[in-house]
Amino acid sequence: MILQPASRKELKRIAVGSAVCAVLEIALFWLLSVFGIGRFSYRIVTGTVGGTLMGILNFALMCLMIQNATGIADEKLMKAKVRGSYNLRKIIQILWVVAAFLIPGINVLAAAIPLFFPNVVIYYLQFRGKLFPKEDESPKAAPAPAPQEPETEEDVPGPFEV
Repeated sequence: MILQPASRKELKRIAVGSAVCAVLEIALFWLLSVFGIGRFSYRIVTGTVGGTLMGILNFALMCLMIQNATGIADEKLMKAKVRGSYNLRKIIQILWVVAAFLIPGINVLAAAIPLFFPNVVIYYLQFRGKLFPKEDESPKAAPAPAPQEPETEEDVPGPFEV
């Protein structure tokens, strides 16, 4: 299945934002090593890159599943597919963290943190008001009708009447 243009655009935004977060993570690990907290090595870079790619892959799989689920008419089947996709994506993330723990060339902490980068990017876009596109062509409100003058004194409510 091919991503729709809107999904492709969102995936690109998530990928760019996750890459920025990855650079910040690597810089933070380096800065901590300068202050004597931990040791900076290639393992941090490989873990960060791998974790960032897994986070982006997770978001792409979610986009594909949502595209697929919108075409299903049966609501129970649609919910079951979405739930199954969610569980599969979580299992993939858990397997990534286990693999990062077992592979000697990957720092497990640097590999697990980037799995949250898509969420961070979404929260940032939401905070900045850039998550949803602005309505360029909003329907113009019809002018409110002018209030009509009461015809008689009896139609005018008094100060204590409701």
